[in-house]
Amino acid sequence: MGVNRKSIMTRYFFVVLLMSLVGIAVIVKAGIIMFAEQQYWKDVADRFVREGVPVKPNRGNILSADGKLMASSLPEYRIYMDFKAGGYEKDTMLMNHLTEICKGLHEIFPDRSVAQFKAHLLKGRKKGSRNYLIYPKRISYIQYKEVKRLPVFNLNKYKGGFHELAYNQRKKPFGSLANRTLGDVYADAAQGPKNGIEMAFDSLLKGQEGITHRQKVRNKYLNIVDRPPVDGCDIITTLDVDMQDICEKALVDKLKELQAVWGVAVLMDVKTGDVKAIVNMSRTPDGNYRERENLAINALMEPGSTFKTASIMVALEDGKITPHTEVNTGKGIMNMHGSMMRDHNWYKGGYGVIDVTRIIEVSSNIGVSYLIDQNYKDDPEKFVDGLRRMSIDQPLHLQIPGEGTPNIKGPKEKYFAKTTLPWMSIGYEVQLPPINVLTFYNAIANNGTMVRPRFVTKAVRDGETVEEFPVEVINPKICSDSTLQQIRTILQRVVSHGLAKPAGSKQFNVSGKTGTAQVSQGASGYKSGKRNHLVSFCGYFPSEAPKYSCIVSIQIDRGIPSGGGMAGSVFSKIAERVYAKDLRLDLSNAIDSTTNVIPAVKAGNMDETLLVLNELDIPVQKEFHHSKGKESWGHANQSPDAVILQEQKNTADKVPSVIGMGAKDAVYLLESKGLRVRLNGVGKVRSQSIGAGSRLVKGQTITLHLK
Repeated sequence: MGVNRKSIMTRYFFVVLLMSLVGIAVIVKAGIIMFAEQQYWKDVADRFVREGVPVKPNRGNILSADGKLMASSLPEYRIYMDFKAGGYEKDTMLMNHLTEICKGLHEIFPDRSVAQFKAHLLKGRKKGSRNYLIYPKRISYIQYKEVKRLPVFNLNKYKGGFHELAYNQRKKPFGSLANRTLGDVYADAAQGPKNGIEMAFDSLLKGQEGITHRQKVRNKYLNIVDRPPVDGCDIITTLDVDMQDICEKALVDKLKELQAVWGVAVLMDVKTGDVKAIVNMSRTPDGNYRERENLAINALMEPGSTFKTASIMVALEDGKITPHTEVNTGKGIMNMHGSMMRDHNWYKGGYGVIDVTRIIEVSSNIGVSYLIDQNYKDDPEKFVDGLRRMSIDQPLHLQIPGEGTPNIKGPKEKYFAKTTLPWMSIGYEVQLPPINVLTFYNAIANNGTMVRPRFVTKAVRDGETVEEFPVEVINPKICSDSTLQQIRTILQRVVSHGLAKPAGSKQFNVSGKTGTAQVSQGASGYKSGKRNHLVSFCGYFPSEAPKYSCIVSIQIDRGIPSGGGMAGSVFSKIAERVYAKDLRLDLSNAIDSTTNVIPAVKAGNMDETLLVLNELDIPVQKEFHHSKGKESWGHANQSPDAVILQEQKNTADKVPSVIGMGAKDAVYLLESKGLRVRLNGVGKVRSQSIGAGSRLVKGQTITLHLK
């Protein structure tokens, strides 16, 4: 009996000990899970159950006024390999197809050889890496799809190991055109936009996030959409790609010739204030020119002689002078309250006695400053009030951020000396961004109505207008009609008879004003020996019925400055090329309303072509028979009276001809035959790497050149 009790106690002890150890193990394991492995198990849980997961929307596009894509979000990828996925079977398959895979990678990425890809992949295999970078650079969506076609890489990531990391990259198809105005977005989407239209219209471009949660349904985990994302709006700008290109080329050519510090050119539609082109180029250390900041809207510079137009307008409007008022400018040097005012030709003996019209034609500093000083020295506030009446002192409140605020002194401010008024009248001791000067001249061209420069006309989503941005009037009338007519006559003579002849054109009349100002060196003033000058021309064309206004401003640090010869010559090139582009032939009398216009038609699917032509009521001569369930492929010819559709016979074992087809039809037809297609260029197919009628080998790659 005693033995049994002892035996029972012993077994009881071991049971208690075992249970205690199990309990301790459970507690220890729970502690490890709660603390040491906490993040791991959170990640596991997140893979299976997720609540309120945000879904990023697609950022909207930025389009030109003529519908061309200027900025868009396109996917880019980094590609990886998990060498432990799929086990022994995958590894065997990888080694069997290694040469084929490396050849395919070399074709897609020619900067790496087959041997380099092979050595790189074998290195990753030896390491047993689970996240091995296959190619060091980000790749496009098209390249990604080509890589996905390669052996092993075409399996799912759990079986083959190939996987990717996607990035939503902002791309600009036209490169640097209007780069600073369009703006940039940080690589990290969470940081948002940096500047330009991207920043100003971010709330419309970015869209709204969606919400999903992860849920198990029939032994599968699915992402259930609680609230779908709303993609961003497309922003329609006022920019014209062709005009932007014209302005950029004309300006950069001159900047390189002058080895200038920087230059801007802005082209604006007179009636609406729509900015059709805006170029901001700065010299880089390598001697090239790039857009680094939006100088056209933020560079506060003394405008120089382009400001004389405003000064003379104030005096004309106040009745102080007429276009025939004369001034004796002497020999080109005049004492103004102890400081010497000089005309540009003082060393030649000056202009002598000249009237107001001639003063502006030759841009006489003495003529303008004398008139303003004599008429307003006892009441300078009246002169400043005249400038304010024309709204030239007002900030423009542009649609894009970063604009500079005009700085025009008043007599009640500090440092308004006796010399301030005469020097202010010729564009010194005032500061204006180039676009503000242009806005003023645009008002002269627009019958006195000053409109706000506009960069964006509307925001659209799925073809529907979400928000419109109408033309805004800053000042309905900057001056009387009589003053306006007088100043417009003078500005036309500046180009036809004055210093701005290089800005003119033989094809049409141009109006405007040159400007040349020495750039202040801060504390050193204007006498530091520096040769920095701002040369400008601001005007509009054609003079009789102005359609476009434009300013060209260039800062130089060498050579003899000339507003007409430097900035004016750029203006002339821009004006002539824009005018030629904008010519529209009146075809209303050239084509009879009953005449059928026979269009050029691409090769391709004849059934679809026939459907479109019939819908447009275009006469068709059909040279094929449609069979139900069978596609008809061929090409089209033009005759004077109809489009002739001719079928081409394609056999199952031969490569078909896709010459003359668009990319869509060509890719569809060739891939339906089992071929892999690579495209180069845009437009219609001009050549194919495998000739029509060649023996068809499924899986073979055919390259199409489009133009």
